[in-house]
Amino acid sequence: MASTTAKTPTRRTAPKPGTSPKATKPAPATAKAKDERRAKPTKVAKGHKSTRAPIAAVTAKPKRLSALDAAAVVLAKAGKPMNAKDIIEKVVSQGLWSSPAGKTPQATLYAAIIREIGSKGAESRFKKHDRGLFVATHEGA
Repeated sequence: MASTTAKTPTRRTAPKPGTSPKATKPAPATAKAKDERRAKPTKVAKGHKSTRAPIAAVTAKPKRLSALDAAAVVLAKAGKPMNAKDIIEKVVSQGLWSSPAGKTPQATLYAAIIREIGSKGAESRFKKHDRGLFVATHEGA
């Protein structure tokens, strides 16, 4: 009687794509472009002129006012308590700020004003006058 040992089958997993020993990795088609991006600029020795083109001067654009900054301007000019909806209407009519497709800019402004009052305290540009009404703390803010 011949004794036979039962062999347990070995588990083979499929190779990951691109890692097969038979597969060779092709060179990237844009190898030259990648090398050009990696190339470091050469340093110019003292006394020698650079061969690079001069960098164009960046023209400074006037910075757009945020809704909160525009609200501070409007409240300072108004000199009376205003609610967020009225402030937004004045800001838009004066051309200081326009909503970037927001549906409720007055709610966003209200929250921003409350947040500034809470974080800056006495140094805030706004002061809560009554429920939903705000005034400017500094004239000409």
